[in-house]
Formats: sequence, C-alpha cells, structure tokens
Amino acid sequence: MSRRAVLATAAGAGAATVLIPSPAGAAAPRIDTLLEWYDLTATTIGVITGPQQVTNSRTWAVAWIAAWRAVSSVRAGADAELALAAAVHETLSATNPAAAPALDAALAATLTRLSVRRPDRPVAAGVDAARAVLAERAGDGLDPASVNRPFTPPPAAPGVWQPTPPAFAAAVQAGQGDGRPFLVRGVGPLQPGPPPALGSAVYLRDLAESRAVGAVDSSVRTPQQTAVARFWSQTSLNGFTGALRTTVAPHGSHAADRRPLAQRIALVALFHAATIDAQITTYKAKYRYLFWRPVTAIRTGAIAPDPSWTPLIATPAHPEYPSGHTTYAGAAQAVLETLAGPPRAAFSLTSAVATDVTLTYRQWSELTRDNIDARVWEGVHFRNTDELGAAVGRRAALAALARWHGRPL
Repeated sequence: MSRRAVLATAAGAGAATVLIPSPAGAAAPRIDTLLEWYDLTATTIGVITGPQQVTNSRTWAVAWIAAWRAVSSVRAGADAELALAAAVHETLSATNPAAAPALDAALAATLTRLSVRRPDRPVAAGVDAARAVLAERAGDGLDPASVNRPFTPPPAAPGVWQPTPPAFAAAVQAGQGDGRPFLVRGVGPLQPGPPPALGSAVYLRDLAESRAVGAVDSSVRTPQQTAVARFWSQTSLNGFTGALRTTVAPHGSHAADRRPLAQRIALVALFHAATIDAQITTYKAKYRYLFWRPVTAIRTGAIAPDPSWTPLIATPAHPEYPSGHTTYAGAAQAVLETLAGPPRAAFSLTSAVATDVTLTYRQWSELTRDNIDARVWEGVHFRNTDELGAAVGRRAALAALARWHGRPL
C-alpha cells in the first residue's frame, strides 16, 4: 500500500487494538500504538515451525529496526507513533503479501485514531525506513530456500548424525549457519568446541539420563516435567514473544511509568537481531560437528541398544549439538537482562502447541532453565548440549550488543 493510499483510506477502517487502562475518572482507555503493532506483527507471522523460525525472526528484526529509524527521524508523540506503524506495516506487507488487506486496514485505523495534523512526513519516514532496511538485508541468506538448502548426511557411524525416526526426514536448516548476521561481524569466533567423546563420563551420564527421562513411556519423568517439555516443544520465537512483550508493555497509568517509545522499539529490534545472530552461530556448529541425536544413539549405539526406544516428541530433522532452543534462550536471557532488567512482576506464558499448559516465571533465567530441562525431558537432546547451547547463545548475544553499542541500528 502506498503512502498516498494509506492517507486516502484512513477513514472507516477497523483494526485490532490494545487498550491501556486510563486513570480513574478518565473518559476512555488509551490505545498503546507499540503494543498494537507488536501484536499485529505476532499475528501476521503466526505460529511457525523450526525451519521457518530464523526467516520470521528476520521479519521481526527488519520491521522494528525500521521502526526505530523512523521514530528517530520525526517529532515525538503522535508523529512518532504513526512512523512506527507505517514502518512495521510496510515490512509486514512486503514479507507477508497475503496479509496486506488486514495490515492496510490496521494502518488506516491507527492513522485515524492518532489524528496527526500532517501525516505525510511520518508515514513517509516509516515507509522509507522499511524499504531501506529490506534493501540492506537483501540476499542475507535467511530466506527459506537458503536456510533449507539440500544436505546429504555422511555415512552412518558412531556419533554421526543420521535422519531420525519416525519420518527419517531430510535435514533442514543446513544453510542457516551461512546467513549474514545482523550485529556481529561473523560467527566464527563464537563457535563452541566439539561435543564430548562417546566414551567420556559426560556423554555416558547424559545418554543414561536422556534414555530414562526422555522416553515417550518414561516411568521417571513427572507430570510437571512432561508439561514443561510439551510447552517448550514450540519454536523459541513463539515461546519468547510473550516474554518480550512484558518488557515493552506500559506499567502503570502515568507517562512516568513508561520507557520512551524509541527505547521500547529498540528493545524489540535488538532482541531479534541478537537472537538471530545466536541462531546463525549455533547452526554453523550443528553442521560442523554433525553429532547424533539420542534416538539414534539409543537405538543403534554400542551401549545397550534399544531399537524400539522412542522420545516424547518427534526429533527435529537436524544435528544435535548445540541445542538451538537453549541457544535462543541463553541469547534472549542476555538481551533481556542487559536491556530490560529483571521482570517487574511475575508473568504467565501460554504455548502454541500445548494449549492446556500455562507456565509462570519470575526471572529470565527460569525460561533458560526450563529450556535446558525440556529438551532432555523431550528426549531430543543431551544435557551437556543444552547447557552449552545456553552458554553459546549468551556469548553471541553479548557480542551482538557490544557490537551495537554506540552506533545506530
């Protein structure tokens, strides 16, 4: 939708809104434009699966980097809010064309509500910023075809990844490690060392734990552990969208209780840019080390092979080491601790794949802890892999934030 069309169709359009309670005695609740477009971003992207995660993380990063640039170039207040909306609208329309009609209606409704006297400049700022960031990121290797390039596994051998039952699907995300990072210069310096040797005490300990607690019919995994495992079997992007939202939602009814708009936008942008860099880092390592999954080790390995052993959830179709889920969690924790500080209050999250489970958290580290445990309890990872993944994610995110510090997004 062109900026002229946006201005021409402002009247009469409907959109989802986020209502912020007004002080006692006020006439009507206030709509928070940032949360409005945060939720529109989440709705437009929707529930995703693993092979699409980094591509959709990229959409979040592009949209909110563009919003940060646009807001920084216009007057504070309604102009800045409109620039935010226009930037996110332009990005989402370009990356998700099927959603354009709903996005057009949402932007028109935002424009009508804000009643900007001269909307041309903030709309142009948002559109231009989005197009500039999209152009900068063109060819970055984070599109689905590049991320999921074909991969032929090496011959079967002890410790070597092979397609896993029940589908024995071809490998996915083999090209993700070659994507262009957003903030770090390259992911080479962030790479971990190799996984534990097959005869090491760490490996033998982890193999026994995954065998016992990760089986679909485990007699030692508790109902609460099963609930946590099912909850975090969703993609990390879906899992952390609600957590990040708590950091940018207004707290209290007065302006003094809120972070400035540009700071809130930057937090969203940096969160996604840093977690993308972490995702690239860990997939570079996955396809470097090509370590086997617990189901392969338990069914075909030299230690008490059990051809019928089955994990709680289906094993993802890519190598085991390091864990992508815990890499994301470690990176997310580092960004939130650094930029948002501790949670202001306990918060509850729901899962896109375990809709009967709600988890409540009080510290960012608790989400990382649950991700580490969950991937073992699901039977798809070894504990050392999960713990190392969280460390890799933290290191990557802190390197990304250090690289960003003091320069524009």
